[in-house]
Amino acid sequence: MKACIILPTYNEKENIGDLLNALLKEFGHIKDFDMCVLVVDDNSPDGTSEIVKEYTKKHSNIFLLKRDKKEGLGAAYVAGFEYAIDKLGADIVFEMDADSSHAPKHIPKFLEEIDNGSDFVIGSRYIDGGGTPDWTFKRRAISYGGNLIGRIIAGMKGVRDCTSGYRAIKTSLLRKIDFNSINEKGYAFQLSLLHAALNRGAKLREIPIVFHDRRRGASKLEISDLLEFIKTAIRLRLKGY
Repeated sequence: MKACIILPTYNEKENIGDLLNALLKEFGHIKDFDMCVLVVDDNSPDGTSEIVKEYTKKHSNIFLLKRDKKEGLGAAYVAGFEYAIDKLGADIVFEMDADSSHAPKHIPKFLEEIDNGSDFVIGSRYIDGGGTPDWTFKRRAISYGGNLIGRIIAGMKGVRDCTSGYRAIKTSLLRKIDFNSINEKGYAFQLSLLHAALNRGAKLREIPIVFHDRRRGASKLEISDLLEFIKTAIRLRLKGY
């Protein structure tokens, strides 16, 4: 099977090279899957895409999808999913942050769970073995609140980490989802995608990950994203799909 790591980027010049190197190194240990990387860059003004272009010249399994403007995390992932399925023939896609918060060493465990029959695997910070060791109290409170909203308001009580951005998903499941029905463009997209997958009978599994804060660059999370997340949870609870 072919697995594609999708990396949405906006101003990740300081991080993207190190992450691509780490991914390529990890791919060397994976024998039973055809691994590739798709960077979806929203026209970063810092030159992120130029760095990725150099990697595409040297590595046949690294690809770049450059978009015209920044439209949000959700829009970037939808574009990445479509490209990975239609152009690259991916059987599995990964969601992964481009700031090195998500360790590539967990990739084999995701793939193992896919092999064992799961079609939506979440890297969870909130099960045994997971954690957020370098978070501030404020960051922990925001994340805990977001997951509480996802479980209680949106109705996903069986999921411990509704907001995780480290996931592996079978494309056979994604093909069942009408992305036109998911209006969220920012971080709330993660909640809507999870909800849509569960409504379509996704076999879901959570595996533990340790999440580390970015070392370089600024977080893209804004107040508007948090408000969108709350509104999305209420909409999912009241209307569903």
